Amino acid sequence: MTPADEAKAAADEAFARGAYPHLVNGGTVDKASTLDAIAKAMSFPDYFGRNLDALYDMLTDLSWLPAGEHVLIWSGSEALRQAEPKNYLAIRSVLSDAQRALGPVDGKADSWQLTVVLANS
Repeated sequence: MTPADEAKAAADEAFARGAYPHLVNGGTVDKASTLDAIAKAMSFPDYFGRNLDALYDMLTDLSWLPAGEHVLIWSGSEALRQAEPKNYLAIRSVLSDAQRALGPVDGKADSWQLTVVLANS
């Protein structure tokens, strides 16, 4: 299965369970482009600071999006891992930390949840 196929399957699964899928198209090979791609996929507000701290802050807020589960699907993250391994690991760490911070909330209707899926096969 290609990364695009994996991403589509993850998006279909998220949608089927009532979650909001956000697709980050792969192929970014630097930190700035990756942050921009995540910001675009998640519809970050214009005040996003384009750094790792700001990425964490945005992903653990999500108040500009409807309440519920939001699934960030990063297709082709392998390109960044190969081009800039340290930046890849740093971004992965932020995504993981944000997912933990905004984990399941026991069905509260007015809250947000973040799930991160890497589609890289």
